[in-house]
Amino acid sequence: MPTLPPERPAPPPLHEARQTAESFGTDAQRYDRARPPYPDDLVARVLAGSPPPGTPHPLDVLDVGCGTGIAARQFQTAGCTVTGVEPDVRMADFARSRGLRVETATFETWEPAGRSFDAVIAAQSWHWVDPVAGAAKAAQVLRPHGRLAIFGHVFEPPAEVAEPFAAALRRVAPDSPFSGRPARRPLDVYQAGYATIADTLRENGQFEEPEQWRFDWERSYTRDRWLDLLPTTGGLTRLRPDQLAEILGAVGQAIDALGGHFTMRSTTLATTAVRSAAG
Repeated sequence: MPTLPPERPAPPPLHEARQTAESFGTDAQRYDRARPPYPDDLVARVLAGSPPPGTPHPLDVLDVGCGTGIAARQFQTAGCTVTGVEPDVRMADFARSRGLRVETATFETWEPAGRSFDAVIAAQSWHWVDPVAGAAKAAQVLRPHGRLAIFGHVFEPPAEVAEPFAAALRRVAPDSPFSGRPARRPLDVYQAGYATIADTLRENGQFEEPEQWRFDWERSYTRDRWLDLLPTTGGLTRLRPDQLAEILGAVGQAIDALGGHFTMRSTTLATTAVRSAAG
C-alpha cells in the first residue's frame, strides 16, 4: 500500500517569525530606494479622518514598524510630527539618518511612557505584530477620536513574471514558507486578510466600526527596477547570495522576454478605525 508523504507543518503566524520579520534591514538602502511610496490620497484621508477640527497642529503620528521611514516621511511632509517604532536596528538607523525620530523595539514591547497620539499607522508591517496585543496597544496610545490606519501594497506582477519567480523559488528554496504559495494570489485573498484585521479591532471593543479602503494605481518596471525590489521582499531576504542570484536570473530572463519592462497594476488596501471616546 503506497504511503503518503508527510504533511508539511503549517508555518507559524508571521508575527512569531521574528528572524524573517527582522531581516529586511539586510540592505536598508536598497529597501528604501526600491519600495514604492503610499498613495497621497491615502495619507490625506488618514489625516482628514483623524481628530476633529480644532485639534492643535501638527498632528502627532506613531508609525508602527516604520522600517526605513517611507510612510513616516510622507506623513512628515504632510505636516505631522512622526515617531517611529522599529525592531530592526539597521532599519531604524537608516530612518534616523533621514531625520526621523525612531525608537527600537517591537510594538508589543515598546513603552509609550505616558505619550498619546492623534493617529497610529502601520505601513506594510502589521502582519509582523501580534494582532490582539497590537490592537490593545494602539487603543492605549490613541487619543479619543484618533485613527488607527493599517495599510499595505498588493505586490502581484503579471503571470509572465510571477510564474517564473514562483518556479525558481520552489526549486532553489523548497523549504521556504513562501515557496508553497501560488504564483499569483487574487486580490480577495488580501482583502480577506484586512477583513480579519477589522474583526480583531471589533473584538477589542475600543474602536468605532472599522472601514475598508482601497486605492488602485499602476507602476512601470524595467528589468533592473524590478530586480532591485525583489530582494527586499520577505521570501528572499534570508536567502544565500547564490540562491538569490539564481532566482533573479530566472526573473530577469522572463522580463527580457517581455521586452525588458512591464506595467504592474497595483492596489493599496487599508483597514482603519477611530478610537472611540468611551473606550
